Amino acid sequence: MLELKLPIGDAPFHVMCIGAHCDDIEIGCGGALLALLSKHTSLHVTWIALSAVPEREAELRLSAARFLEHAADQRVLTFQFRDGFFPGLHNEIKETFESFKRLNRPDLVFTHHRADLHQDHRIVSELTWNTFRSHLILEYEVPKYDGGLATPAVYVALTDAQVERKVSILTECYVSQARKQWFTRETFRALLRLRGLESGASSGWAEGFHAPKVLLG
Repeated sequence: MLELKLPIGDAPFHVMCIGAHCDDIEIGCGGALLALLSKHTSLHVTWIALSAVPEREAELRLSAARFLEHAADQRVLTFQFRDGFFPGLHNEIKETFESFKRLNRPDLVFTHHRADLHQDHRIVSELTWNTFRSHLILEYEVPKYDGGLATPAVYVALTDAQVERKVSILTECYVSQARKQWFTRETFRALLRLRGLESGASSGWAEGFHAPKVLLG
């Protein structure tokens, strides 16, 4: 498979990660962030969670600090929109997204898949596309009880060490989620292994992303 590479090196590269809930970013693109950080010496990351109650926010900040420990610059922003009620809060959330335009212009934006079966995830994806119209946007996937996973078009290969680090941070930091049947090391590793198989990654591991718009130069 032809491998297309993002710019690497010393020049600043700005990444924005947007998630509806506190653990979405780590589940969806945590491995890709680790892969980028391993190859880029000047990665600037803005990490945004729209629904963060105090207990979950503490877990998020611990997790983000571990994922981004080698980032050249990091900014973690949290908001308190009610979990599960994003469609009814559309106007308020859109106003918040408008404020993101005043942040550093991102070279790459990670967000939810717009066909995700969770209503909060769909709203976040829709508003991401409305806000960042001329950016590279990769939509990540979050496994859940509702199902709905589709075959991605873009893959990021991961090493054994990156897989172990992603899974370990998730399960060690998000203690509040341990009661959920699907929130397990086995779930996360299984999806990464499946995407590794589909992409033909030599390591056998990958994260998958949906990319509705990509301009090849």
